[in-house]
Amino acid sequence: MSAGHAKLAVARLGRPELLGKAGFALRSAAFEDGEELDPSFTADEEDAVAPPLEWTAPPPGTAELVLVVEDPDAGAEPACHWLVWGLAPQKGQLLEGEAPPRVGKNAHRNSEWLLPEPPHEDDPHAYVFQLFAVDLPLTLMPGATREELFAAIEGHVVGVAMLTATYARPDEDESWDDEDAD
Repeated sequence: MSAGHAKLAVARLGRPELLGKAGFALRSAAFEDGEELDPSFTADEEDAVAPPLEWTAPPPGTAELVLVVEDPDAGAEPACHWLVWGLAPQKGQLLEGEAPPRVGKNAHRNSEWLLPEPPHEDDPHAYVFQLFAVDLPLTLMPGATREELFAAIEGHVVGVAMLTATYARPDEDESWDDEDAD
């Protein structure tokens, strides 16, 4: 694990007993927990989009769901790939490429799914999807920062569901095609 794992949102906002509380779980039809992301969800494909996600009913007392996706392998601090809130407090899903209700600023300071793009020579990076059930409706405006979102939900998390994907970019040589040798 990298130093960034200890700084994930879940380390700051959750407690071990909240993970999977009341059967709360997060899944994707595009990958299993711990498996590699398809390039169609990364910077290595044109027209790439966010992967589909689905979740079970959150614990009782949930007023809203908040999704935070971070890469703990990006350095000393995790890189924020997606901040989403305003998700209904019930069993639900985000379809592949669907625009969520409210989105905050990612590590590149824009409000969208930040396509994974680890350096070519790096080992696979982890992308940790953290879904927080919170006990209050958020009044944050779209475009809020990671810190603003964390401040709004700190002390209000009643359940957490997690899912991790990995991704390593192919070596630059591997994308070379024999047809290019003409």
